[in-house]
Amino acid sequence: MKNKKLRIIAYLIPLLVLAVTACLYPRLPEQIPTNWSVDGTVTYSEKHEIWLIAGMGILFAVLFDILPKIDPRKENYKKFGSYYDGFCIAMQLFMAAMSALILLASFHPGKIAVSHIVAVLVGVLLMGLGNIMPKIKSNFYMGIKTPWTLSDDQIWHRTHRLGGRLFVAAGAVMVLSVLFLPLKPAFFLSMVCILAAALIPGVMSYFWWKKANPKKS
Repeated sequence: MKNKKLRIIAYLIPLLVLAVTACLYPRLPEQIPTNWSVDGTVTYSEKHEIWLIAGMGILFAVLFDILPKIDPRKENYKKFGSYYDGFCIAMQLFMAAMSALILLASFHPGKIAVSHIVAVLVGVLLMGLGNIMPKIKSNFYMGIKTPWTLSDDQIWHRTHRLGGRLFVAAGAVMVLSVLFLPLKPAFFLSMVCILAAALIPGVMSYFWWKKANPKKS
C-alpha cells in the first residue's frame, strides 16, 4: 500500500476483529451460523471456525502488501496507489462486517436478516469497485486481466471503463432488488447482472484488440 497510515489501518482492522472474537469466544454457543441460503436455510458449524473467518483479514492484509511488490508491473501501482489503498481498506471493512454479522447472529439467532444485509454490503462493494476500475492501471493482480487487456494499455483502459459502469449497475441492481424483491428472485437477478458485468468487458476486450490488430487476428 502507498499510504503508510492506511497500511497500518489495514492491519489494525483485522487485529481488532480478532480481539473482539477472542473476548466473545467463551460465550459463543457450540454451533454458530456460517452460511445462509436463499431459501432461508441456515447452516451451522463448530464455533472454532469463527477463527478461520476472523483470521482472513490478516491474510488479506499480507497479500495486499506482497502481491503488488512481486507484480512485474509494480511501477504502475504508483499511478493508482490511492485507489488501491481505498480498495484494501474497503475489503477489510467488508470482512470485518462479515465477522460481526456471524457473531451477532450467533447471539441473536433468527433476529438478524443476515442474507439481506450481506447482499446490500456486496452491492455497495461492487459499486465502489466499479467507481475505481477506470483508474486502475495495467497490472497482473487487480482488474480485468485478459490477454488482450494485458497486451495493450488502451484496451485495458477501455475495458475497465466499461467494466466500471457495469459493476456500478450490477451493484445498484443488487441493492435495489434485495430491498424490493423476495430474496430468491433478488439473488438470481443479482447473479445474472454480476456475471454479465464480469464477462462482457472481457469479451469486448478481445473484439477491441482484434479491431486494433487486424493483421494479428
